[in-house]
Amino acid sequence: MTFAAQSRRQLLYSPQLVANHQAPAVHGQLSAESALKQLLSGSELIARSTGPNTFVLRARAKAPPPKQNPTKPVAASEPDGLAELNASTAIDAATPGRIVPGAAHMVDEVVITGTLIRGANAPTSPIVIFDREEIDRAGHATVADMLSALPQNFGGSGSPDTSLVSSDTRPTNDTVATGVNLRGLGTQSTLVLVNGRRMAGAGLRGDFADVSAIPTAAIQRVDVLLDGASALYGSDAVGGVVNIILRRDFEGFETRSRVGLATQGGAEEAQFAQTYGATWNSGSLLVAYEFHRRTRVTGSQRAYTATTDLRAFGGEDHRLVFGHPGNILNFDAATNSYASAYAIPTGQNGRDLKPSDFLAGQTNLLNQRADADLYPEQDRHSAYFNISQELGERVRFSADARFSRREIELRRPASIVVFNVTRANPFFVSPNGSTSHTIGYSFVDEIGPALTTGSSESLGLSAGLDLDLGRDWRGEIYVSHASETGRRQAVNLANTRFLNEALGVIPDDPATDYIAARDGYFNPFGDTGANSTAVLSFIGSGYNRTVSASTVDAIEAKADGTLLHLPGGDLKAALGVQFRRESFEPRGVSQISRATPTSVGERTYERDVAAAFLEVRVPLVGPDNPQPWAKALEASIAGRIERYDGFGETANPKIGLLWAPTSTVRLRASYGTSFRAPNLTEVNDIESISPTFLPNGPTQSLVIIQSGGNRDLEPEEATSFTAGVDYTSQALPNLTLSASWFDIKFSRQIGQPVVGDTANALSNPAYAPFVRRLNATNPTDLAFVKALIARSTNAQIGLFAPESFGAIVDSRFVNSAEVRVRGIDLLAAYHHDFGADRLDLTGSLSYLVDFKRRFTPSAGPAQLLDTPGQPVDLRGRLSGTWTRDALSVMAAANYVDNYHDRLGQEIDAWTTVDVQLRWSPNTDSGLRNGLTLALNVQNLFDADPPFYDSTAGIGYDAANADPLGRFISLQLTKRW
Repeated sequence: MTFAAQSRRQLLYSPQLVANHQAPAVHGQLSAESALKQLLSGSELIARSTGPNTFVLRARAKAPPPKQNPTKPVAASEPDGLAELNASTAIDAATPGRIVPGAAHMVDEVVITGTLIRGANAPTSPIVIFDREEIDRAGHATVADMLSALPQNFGGSGSPDTSLVSSDTRPTNDTVATGVNLRGLGTQSTLVLVNGRRMAGAGLRGDFADVSAIPTAAIQRVDVLLDGASALYGSDAVGGVVNIILRRDFEGFETRSRVGLATQGGAEEAQFAQTYGATWNSGSLLVAYEFHRRTRVTGSQRAYTATTDLRAFGGEDHRLVFGHPGNILNFDAATNSYASAYAIPTGQNGRDLKPSDFLAGQTNLLNQRADADLYPEQDRHSAYFNISQELGERVRFSADARFSRREIELRRPASIVVFNVTRANPFFVSPNGSTSHTIGYSFVDEIGPALTTGSSESLGLSAGLDLDLGRDWRGEIYVSHASETGRRQAVNLANTRFLNEALGVIPDDPATDYIAARDGYFNPFGDTGANSTAVLSFIGSGYNRTVSASTVDAIEAKADGTLLHLPGGDLKAALGVQFRRESFEPRGVSQISRATPTSVGERTYERDVAAAFLEVRVPLVGPDNPQPWAKALEASIAGRIERYDGFGETANPKIGLLWAPTSTVRLRASYGTSFRAPNLTEVNDIESISPTFLPNGPTQSLVIIQSGGNRDLEPEEATSFTAGVDYTSQALPNLTLSASWFDIKFSRQIGQPVVGDTANALSNPAYAPFVRRLNATNPTDLAFVKALIARSTNAQIGLFAPESFGAIVDSRFVNSAEVRVRGIDLLAAYHHDFGADRLDLTGSLSYLVDFKRRFTPSAGPAQLLDTPGQPVDLRGRLSGTWTRDALSVMAAANYVDNYHDRLGQEIDAWTTVDVQLRWSPNTDSGLRNGLTLALNVQNLFDADPPFYDSTAGIGYDAANADPLGRFISLQLTKRW
């Protein structure tokens, strides 16, 4: 217990095992691992690491009989009787010691993500592991912040800031959730688990996990598997797997509080958490609550986002022609855009305006992001509960529950409109005698920015039994439920129907209570104060409300243990089955273009998934049969079959190899396939079949546009190959190095290639796979067209004869794109004791060789690496920590390499520095016992993100930088 208290490690053992054992006294400044090694020297006991802060004491295995030319057999996982920790595993966390009384009680062996077998060696795929202590030492408030900082995680999608500046390529993040985007393959292609259970999906499609829902106080550790793993975990595990392991065993109380702010303004933060835990001979209980608040950051608080005129930074003027006062516009067919013909003069109310007052050739430009936010304001309440109880010697019951409610408030740019005004409007004036004009107009000064409020509720429930099946076989049966409910309401939106009524363009609508002649006409020719509150309230009463509810219910049974004994060790296996039901219910109502509200959705999409899986680990060479060329050699084989309602069955294998030619070098390689099942909205979205005319050479052709869900979608597929080496130095025993090569080919990605470029659907050869040319004399073509017309709900399509259509354009979700990602990850860790001082150094770097995308099957691959909105080739972090007694100082440098925009302009490299001053007195009595106080400064030198001349008028690339600036926080943790 003295070792556990001083080292803040958890030590598990039975009293019978340690009875009559007396450990020698140990003195000096030693690491926990070194101290434990000395304590056990000369005994029949060994310590095995089963987690970042946990050791289990066991009896030392008897030595094998002597052989010819004997060499000392040392297992790669247990050099000198002490478990060798994976180089990427955090070992700094502080956890009190606990005795496990009674030899017959069940003791956990940790299952590291990447294998289903308890107590197995590290997986053949690269893995990064960090714990709550490392989150604190890095100065982060949440696990979402820690994951966002990983070099392997691309921030261009599924984050609050990319959502608010509209740079996210998947604009479905309605509640500004935070996803994980490993390798840049998309948040929907990284599987996120909590205690090994799936989270329900967030967003308007319910297709990615919101890690901001997880309370920091409840976290034990986080495993980040940097490889495809559908052979083990099923759908979505393409870019990798994030498994968030929550705390189970804790004794006492823990209070956490934190305050922080950005020195440039905004992001004022407050966090408070309380945890209580109790353990007894046969079980444990843990309850945690956490509150977290962070205020908004507005665009006006940062110089490079305060205005969309970026000329002062060397960029262009991106202000728009939709100003206030407005502009009389002409449409330029050559550029397919509007240009200002006359500017409406400022400083007048539009009541005495004369034709000569208009400013010919001038423009009232709009800073379209005025009053808009860069980060939202958020309040989060989270709770976590876990209970574990042994039901005899062979059965243990456990259950956990987590709930989070996050409330948001944010401001988006004000409504901008283009409308026609005629002489029916009493304020109409024409500078050139016309009877009507097209006006570009912004309501930024009258209605104000669009206001969005909303909430996100995340729930996870799980209950199960752990079974001792005899020998060393263990079983697990569990049921789980997860749900995610997002609600959003956007107000202060211009209703274009009401606008036209107030302009006098359309007659008074009996569906509204508004009468323009009585309540006032809208005056589009004035400056501030030209329109009454009643007029503006009527026009600005538009709104958009959405609710999305996603659920995942699962039941799983699995078992693992030893199949047989081989010369190289125990051949172990894990096998199991799973059944889960996924559902998604989108609902919405809006009133932005009609007199009455329009409802959408109100349908529930659902499917069942059945799966069976198997993993086998075969030790070919081990401690009992070392070879001159190998200290250890192990093969792993895994496979999983999943059957889905709708598209059928998919099978994914994975093979891996671990080879330790020496006691200091470990080589590993893996190959496997992964997949992502189409999400429920991609399959079931309401179908739309409508007619339109599209350019077809010098003429226009009548075509059918088919959009919506696609029941013929097939799973996205990926092949992944990784190879790596891990090295532990003998000259520097505390030095570990790791290098991992990865190569991912992700094909049949689901998208809508034609959407956004429909006008070129008939002329661009890249869209040929999605265009069906029709022959009016072909009976098959005519029959197909008639069938589409019969299914359509469009009122106009029946006005055209089936023979008149020249093509069908498929703008539904289709399997189309392909991505190829290749690169290398480098990791290094070293620590050294200098008397009373200790130095810890860690480094992590990710270098991409290729990030190529083929947008359609007939298009060539495009290299997107080192371009705005896409991954940068080099990202890394180097940190060092010096510790003396209770005091430690950490400094870290974060680096993002330079790259170029699409015009060849360089975007500079970005280096930021983080520091932490930490005080954690090592005493077992008084108020200082269990106390940790940390002062954190992230981005110490307040380095602005590198300038990028974005066409949206944002002066930085939100995918590869953030606008937070220097952030200072103070955190206090007290264990009672």
